[in-house]
Amino acid sequence: MAWPPVPDDVPPLGGSPALPKSVPESELLKIVVSAGPPHAPVATSATSANDAQKAHPPRSCPATIAGQSNIEKALCSSRMLEHQFDGLVGPTHHYAGLSPGNLASQSHAGEASNPRAAALEGLAKMRRVRELGVAQAVLPPQPRPSSSLLRRLGFTGDDQAVLERALRDAPELLHAASSASSMWAANAATVVPASDALDGRMHLVPANLVSLLHRSIEAESTAQVLRRIFSSAEHFVVHAPLPACDALADEGAANHTRLFTERGAVHVFGWGRRAGEAAPTRKFPARQAYAASCAVARACTLAPERSLLWQQAPSGIDAGAFHTDVLAVGNGTLLLLHEQAFENYATLLVRLRASLGDGFRSIVATEAELPLADAVAAYPFNSQLLTLPSGRMRLLAPFESQNNAAARRFLERVVDESDVEGVDYLDVNGSMRNGGGPACLRLRVPLSEREQGALAGTVLFDERLERELTRIVSQRYRDRLALDDIADPALLVEAHTALDEITQALGLGGVFDFQR
Repeated sequence: MAWPPVPDDVPPLGGSPALPKSVPESELLKIVVSAGPPHAPVATSATSANDAQKAHPPRSCPATIAGQSNIEKALCSSRMLEHQFDGLVGPTHHYAGLSPGNLASQSHAGEASNPRAAALEGLAKMRRVRELGVAQAVLPPQPRPSSSLLRRLGFTGDDQAVLERALRDAPELLHAASSASSMWAANAATVVPASDALDGRMHLVPANLVSLLHRSIEAESTAQVLRRIFSSAEHFVVHAPLPACDALADEGAANHTRLFTERGAVHVFGWGRRAGEAAPTRKFPARQAYAASCAVARACTLAPERSLLWQQAPSGIDAGAFHTDVLAVGNGTLLLLHEQAFENYATLLVRLRASLGDGFRSIVATEAELPLADAVAAYPFNSQLLTLPSGRMRLLAPFESQNNAAARRFLERVVDESDVEGVDYLDVNGSMRNGGGPACLRLRVPLSEREQGALAGTVLFDERLERELTRIVSQRYRDRLALDDIADPALLVEAHTALDEITQALGLGGVFDFQR
């Protein structure tokens, strides 16, 4: 892993002309042509910018944000390395069909799982990322089954009595309390790098995940883990999750994409519904609330011209794209998307082009080229789109995309038409059967060299950590887990033992309540 050198010449950032949210297709080309040369970005409130500087003077980049030149801002961004923080599959990984709108989760409900194999698949994916020269790190599983949740829901007695009664009286609650869904780290938080924030520090907002019970119980533990790893107040701000209510339902980075060119960065926040309006979908619920996306952007001190909130296409959600990253993936200058990923997607691309300039590229899959059903089943957009040390990109896609002719042809077209040099097809079937592809398993965290040095613990994935985690998974995880096995009190002991060893290997100590 090599840090990029400072370029000799970095063009200045530019802003974007104001564009209406919806533009007739006949006018799209006119807007692109008439957008004109780059001009100064829209000014934010002087008071808010000055307040942010006084409260938290920036330390990660040279010069203060307000006084920082466009070249200095671009230098800060260009010298960051994106780290892939993968969630390690937990010992209670199983298929209970807990996620409405997630077609894979629903179709495999009730099947026996293999937590050991799923975790080893995840570790093999991390190894491949490291082999490509991309920075890789690890987030631990969370304690499951959550006996504390079951006790809050009225089950009493010792652990064995609580688990047995929950299985008998309310198995759906037992499975929610036992889900290993924190493995999908794309839902852990939304991350904004220091180069984009007005206060010059990295911001992480843990997702409240209130749309589903089994995911909502992750938020507190996620915040604990992130505060332990990103503990340096000089470099990082780990916020509390948004208030746990439907109006502020937040699903994290799975609905967030950061794009950047020499003009700077734009953060695209996908949202599904707005409070006070009729539900936009007919079949499956839209999870991300518009107000939540607004609140996250504000908390991260993003300048208004750097945030773009855009509605997910209801047709895509109803087809099984419960998060934006099921139908779109972006990195740097490139955005890949299905035409049913966003409402008025053509207008979205015009706005991005106006903000990011000619360096921005997009590749759109039409319904004729890649039917929605194939896109949701094969997950080509849930690939990891990685920037390599060479500056080119590479895709890490699930085997399911290779085995689906339409998905494979689309990814081959991406390679032919972009700076993506190739595709690695990986086996993450244990995760895919619950609706999580390669991109679901990772949280993208852009870090400068100084910020990487400020990380606590030993979470960076190297040969030592790979050996340790492989040993723990091989020794402590079961190779078969049926639904009724979740009530086995021995599983709770096994899971706690494994988690103790995992957090020690990661240098995090007793980060969870049961360890104190």
